[in-house]
Parts: sequence; C-alpha cells; structure tokens
Amino acid sequence: MLRVIFLTMLMVAIAGCNSAPRRDPNYAASYPAAHAPVHAVQQQTASGSIYQAGYDFAWFGDLKARRVGDVLTIQLSEATTASKSAETSLTRNQSSTITNPTLLGATPQFGLPGVLPLSNTDNNTLESSLSSDNDFSGESEADQSNSLTGQIAVTVAEVLPNGNLVVRGEKRINLNQGNEYVKISGIVRPVDITPLNTVSSQQVADATIVYNGDGAGADANRIGWISRFFVSAIFPF
Repeated sequence: MLRVIFLTMLMVAIAGCNSAPRRDPNYAASYPAAHAPVHAVQQQTASGSIYQAGYDFAWFGDLKARRVGDVLTIQLSEATTASKSAETSLTRNQSSTITNPTLLGATPQFGLPGVLPLSNTDNNTLESSLSSDNDFSGESEADQSNSLTGQIAVTVAEVLPNGNLVVRGEKRINLNQGNEYVKISGIVRPVDITPLNTVSSQQVADATIVYNGDGAGADANRIGWISRFFVSAIFPF
C-alpha cells in the first residue's frame, strides 16, 4: 500500500514539473506546399529568365488570406447571456368508495375468523373506501453570462470548391503555475475578410472556440471526483 501511495505521489510530482504547453493536433498550423526546385521547373516547362512558374507574387493584389498556409487574424468578440426559469406545481386528489352490496335482499355481514366473540367483530361488511393525495411543487432558475475578447492568428487549412476558407489555429500561453489555451476552427468567407486581413469571430461559420487551461490554478478551481459524484444525476438522494 505504501508503495502504491509513493508511486502515485511521484507521478503527480513529475506531472507538475512538466509545465510546457501541450500542442493539440486538431488545431495545428497548416503549411503551404513546398515549391519544386527552379531547375526542375525549367526542365518541365519553358520559363522566362526573370519570372519562374510557381514562384509568382501578387505585386498589386491585396494581402488577404486565400491559399493554404496563409495567416488570418480572427478578432474574438463573443458575448452570450442566457436565462431560464421554470416552475411546476402538480396536485392530485382521488377518493373511491365501494358500498356494501345487497345480495338476495340482504346485506352480508360476517365475523373475522380466529377472533374471539368478545371483540364484537361479527358485523363486518364488504364496504371499502380508498383515498389518496399527491402534491408536487418544483422550481428552477439558471442564469449564465460569458464574454471572450481578443485576437488569435490562424492559418488556412483548406480552400473549399466555392472559395471559402477552412481555418484553424491555437494560441498557447505559459503563465505562472499553469498554461492557457485559446483554440478556434471554422469556415470563413473571403468577402468577410477586411483589408487588414482580419475577420470577426461572429462571421466564422461552424465555429469551435475553446478557452481553457491547466496547472495549479485550474486544478484548484476543479471539483473533486468524489464531490462530483454527490452532485451528479446518478446520486440516488
């Protein structure tokens, strides 16, 4: 038992020493395809003495992202507010009575078997009654507000057939006793990109925005697994 505790403490200590930010492959940067060497291009196609095929540069075009590997800056301007209130009240009253029936002009009466006559139980009938009352009242209210501002540079991962750009990127910040991660992916229309090569996060389609962290600060703000069980839906009480 002591060996297991020691190994557990050693693993926790080793994990705490590794404070380098982790890279998420789902938000990894995309790089443009490598150009073929100049002499190989010259052997395949006839090129001029100054301009080589595949090495063009738009001197008079804008600098907006349009190809795989191009960098685009996304302005984060997310703000959400949600409020929900519910109230339920249920009341149900039920009463049933069965009178003593009349059989051949007489109402049956009987005594309880095994009971002494001194108890005076010889006048029992078949009359029965049943009643029940149910009352339920419930009320819930939830308010949530989130805000995220800033900017993050992403790269173009794919150019769709209609010209839209699939972008993704990640920003990793190493702070004292922990790391902060900002991740985003989605689809951007070229017409929404400003002349400064920026686009608002509200104009990113199919957007996935993640902001989280790890380290001592995040661990202190995270509920333990035993406490999580007592507040979960599977707790029977």
